[in-house]
Amino acid sequence: MSKDRVLLAYSGGLDTSCILVWLIEQGYEVLAYMANVGQEEDFDAARAKALSIGAKAVFIEDLRKVFVEELIFPAIQANAIYEGVYLLGTSLARPVIARRQIEIATKEGCQFVAHGCTGKGNDQVRFELAYYALKPDIRVIAPWRIPEFYQRFPGRQHLLAYAAEKNIPVQQTIKAPWSTDGNLYHISYEAGILEDPNVTPPKEMWQLTVDPEEAPNTPERVTITFQNGVPIKVHNHNDNTTLTGSLELFIYLNTLARRNGIGRIDIVENRFIGIKSRGCYETPGGTILRTAHIDLEGLTLDREVRQLRDEFVTPRWSQLLYNGQYFSPELDVLQASLKASQKSVNGQVSLKLYKGNVIVEGRKSDSERLYDIEESSMDVQGSFSPVDSEGFIKIQSIRLKKWGMTTGKL
Repeated sequence: MSKDRVLLAYSGGLDTSCILVWLIEQGYEVLAYMANVGQEEDFDAARAKALSIGAKAVFIEDLRKVFVEELIFPAIQANAIYEGVYLLGTSLARPVIARRQIEIATKEGCQFVAHGCTGKGNDQVRFELAYYALKPDIRVIAPWRIPEFYQRFPGRQHLLAYAAEKNIPVQQTIKAPWSTDGNLYHISYEAGILEDPNVTPPKEMWQLTVDPEEAPNTPERVTITFQNGVPIKVHNHNDNTTLTGSLELFIYLNTLARRNGIGRIDIVENRFIGIKSRGCYETPGGTILRTAHIDLEGLTLDREVRQLRDEFVTPRWSQLLYNGQYFSPELDVLQASLKASQKSVNGQVSLKLYKGNVIVEGRKSDSERLYDIEESSMDVQGSFSPVDSEGFIKIQSIRLKKWGMTTGKL
């Protein structure tokens, strides 16, 4: 009788390496899957490691371009943000990772998929809601919710001991056990000493960006061109570098932001399952793009359209991504609205990058006409007559006069 097959979302780290061996101990035939979404990883070494500890096959998929075009750029169009500060870097990568995992599991005849997400976190929800939406009959193994597993491994020290016993090579040590999760958009840090929200992260923790205090004393000036709210070109005025491809453009923006100390945050957030969590994040290129996009919308986006998008699309789109509900009917509706809202977001934004700051220095659009310099000018009357403001004020004041008469404020 053949063994049940399981496709494990494998990172090459401590948790999923131990899980891979543990699944084999439980009698499964384990295949490993790694998604390249831009994390700084030695994929060849990870492949060799997975095979050496028992994986029957390893699938490494380059999803960087689809990640940028299908998730990162729509997030920029939406000005996506969670609780006013978090740019959703972890959440954004999950849909493309989960989708490809289901595709491979189906092709390889796997009855199960597995992941190494903690039973207290958001990612278990994100992965599994995606799995079930894409393949309703799939079965999921989540070791960190199985008492036999989490009681055997109540702490990271126990995982390290198990890894030593099973000859599983790991980089993590008991001395510095905070965990990280990286992709092209960001990297996150949590656990260990970071669980105390009043502990300042050690300087050596930050992997992507230079300390803003140590960033270059000379600012870098760039211009980003947008079409329908999507960045299509970046030009560096310091060295005349110009890039246009979606993936190449985003990687370059990451490079610029990293060397200028841009994109660090340290927050306490509300997880979807109801637990508060402290996390530190670096989102270099995304921070630049979001700042530029918001500014260009001020010039090119109709007031009422922007208000509708800001009130309904942005918060709901962000919440759905954070909660793992990307593959849902409500997200489809929001995507259509988002696309429609961005038709006029065309133009260029000039930025100064300096010691952790993204400073807007100018913007222009050759195609949109909402901004009229003569109408806006205090020195030129243009087509707008100041006399018209009198009637506007009278109409707006009707209900306020009635309210004042009723309340008798003075």
